[in-house]
Formats: sequence, C-alpha cells, structure tokens
Amino acid sequence: MQHQKILILDFGSQVTQLIARRVREAHVYCEVHPCDVTDDWVRQYAADGTLKGVILSGSHASVYEVDDRAPDAVFSLGVPVLGICYGMQTMAQQLGGKVEGGHTREFGYAEVRARGHTALLKGIEDFHTPEGHGMLKVWMSHGDKVTELPSGFKLMASTDSCPIAGMADEERRFYGVQFHPEVTHTVQGRALLERFVLDICGAQSDWVMRDHIEEAVQKIREQVGDEEVILGLSGGVDSSVAAALIHRAIGDQLTCVFVDHGLLRLNEGDMVMDMFAGKLHAKVVRVDASELFLRELAGVSDPEQKRKIIGRLFVDVFKAEAEKLKAAGATQNIAAGALPARGATFLAQGTIYPDVIESGGAKSKKAVVIKSHHNVGGLPEQLGLKLLEPLRDLFKDEVRELG
Repeated sequence: MQHQKILILDFGSQVTQLIARRVREAHVYCEVHPCDVTDDWVRQYAADGTLKGVILSGSHASVYEVDDRAPDAVFSLGVPVLGICYGMQTMAQQLGGKVEGGHTREFGYAEVRARGHTALLKGIEDFHTPEGHGMLKVWMSHGDKVTELPSGFKLMASTDSCPIAGMADEERRFYGVQFHPEVTHTVQGRALLERFVLDICGAQSDWVMRDHIEEAVQKIREQVGDEEVILGLSGGVDSSVAAALIHRAIGDQLTCVFVDHGLLRLNEGDMVMDMFAGKLHAKVVRVDASELFLRELAGVSDPEQKRKIIGRLFVDVFKAEAEKLKAAGATQNIAAGALPARGATFLAQGTIYPDVIESGGAKSKKAVVIKSHHNVGGLPEQLGLKLLEPLRDLFKDEVRELG
C-alpha cells in the first residue's frame, strides 16, 4: 500500500521528532529528512504524487549563525508548507521578508493573539480577551524574529514581544508560526497540526498499526523469499516485536539469538524463552553472557558510556554466535527445531525510526545528538549478511502498538 505522506525537513531541533509523532498520531505517514537535501531530491521525492505537504522544523541555531535554508523547490511544489520557529524565519527570509536578531531570547510560556481568521487557526483558541480576541497558550523558544512579512503574506498571530508570531499566505497555503505546536506546552498544538495535515494538506488518515501488520508481513516475505534470517534478541520491546513480526511472516526461516546480558528483570529471560520458543515455537539460541556484561559495567556510572559498553558487548557476543551458526553442525541450544542447513543470509535488527533519524542527523551534523545507538552500523557487512529492518519506519509508541 502506498501512503500519502508529509515531508518534515529537520534544521537540527531537539524536538523535530515530536513534529513527526504528532503527524503520525493523526494517522498520517510522514518522514524526517535533513534540511540540506537538494532541490532535485525534493522534486524526486514528490514525483510519485503522494507528497501532500511540507513542514520546516525549528533549530537551536540563528539564521545569522548558519546558512541552513529550505530547498527552493519546496516552495514551487504546489503543496502546503508550514514553518515552525526557525522554519518560519527561513521561509520569511527566502520569500523576501526580513528577519532580525532579538535583543532578548524568548523562552517559555506565552499567550498569542490570533489574527486574520486564517484557515490554520480559525476556531482554534484557548480563551477570549475581554475585547473578544481569540488567544492561544503556547511555548516559545527563539532569539531572532520576523520583522517584515514577505510579499503575499498577512499577519496571523502576535504577542507583545513578538509582533509577527504567525504569518500566512492563504493563496499558496504557506503558513509560519514562531511558537512550537509540537510540544505539549502549546495547548492547541495537536489541533493546529491536525488542521494543517488533514484539512489544509488533505492527507488521508490511513497510517494505522493494525493494518500495518499485514503490509509489513508482505514486505518481509517479498524481501526474504526462501532465504534464512538471524536476529539478535535482547528481550527489549524493539527486538521482540521485530522477532514476532518476522516469525509471523516467514516462520522457521527465522533463528533468534537471545543474548541474556543479566540486566533484565527477575526471571525475564525465562519469560522471553517461554514467549518465543514456548508459545510462538520460534527457533531461539539462548546465550548467558551476564557475567561478561556485569564485569565490564562494574564501576561505570556515565549513561552514555554504559550504552556504548552494552552495545559493543551485545554486538561482540552476537557476532560470535552468528559465526557458530554459520558453521556446519552448530545445532546445540536450539529451543525449537533444527537450524537451517544453508545458514542465514539476512541479519534482522530492531532498528526503529528515531535511530535512523538521529544517525542521519549525526552524519549531516544538523541535529543535536541525544544518545548513541548500537543497532545502526557496520554489523551486517562484518557478518557478510543482508539487512532486514522491519521496524525502521516506526516510532517507539508505534512499535508498542504494533506489538
């Protein structure tokens, strides 16, 4: 099934993923890509006709500190565009308006007056002033601000300290807001984003996890064919849901390696085996590596350092087991049935969409790194295997719902 989609261009904000989650919560498919994609890339992305709108994210930077700008092609696609914070500023600057550095940074709660009865804000408000003006309770986080509207735009919102807190070109369906509708502090933020995505962009609400199961199963079957898959099972949500989904698709063509690192809850390792080997009748190799993990982690308190140690050890243990499974006759410790004679040609990972976004951001140096991930890297090449990542388009809450 081909879903209609919203393109989110990321200028490096730490809350860009929240924009995508709000769009997905409206059951509309969206993707996050770095802001420095080319005009040709944008046109190619829109060529299949499924692109319904574009959202430009915020940024931790100033328009005067960096040369990040939206690809010009965004404004000639004929689809609605919403700029948020920095996204509004670069839209204004690129389309002929003016942006100036603020004397003081505005950070925190603000009350915005809606103006102009635009399609984006019409009927969306938190309270009325005694004069009858509709007001929004929002979250601001900016230093620069738009001081002159581009041609064709009208004022959509304002505050005492930010006279142009929102702008709109209704004819071209271009909108900009200086506040952040993606965060929960903006009370009507979800309503605003749904208004943009569903009403202004006209996107279909067809991104539903229950329906996605069959789509994913079909895709796995097409990708794998009659080949074999090996998966590193940690007992966590992502790898467990990936294992269950792949097993539903290809059954005994999947072999799971459960690396028991000793950091699970009491008896949780046995529960993992009971679920996958006992109830799903999947083939599972259980490796007790708890002594190794706990020894390496002794005395380490820094969370990022812990993540790197756990990730490295998990990969090392899994690699060793994978090599054993590739060798002939390595059939011991298999909980259900015998290993495939030919050995695995696919490596399955529980990679989820935040891993992909943050890894991409690290490559482009646009995003602020929040934490490292061990399941996006060179492991498939090291093992000489092809990669299978059935959850790579999903956020964690979507993975839980799918599970």
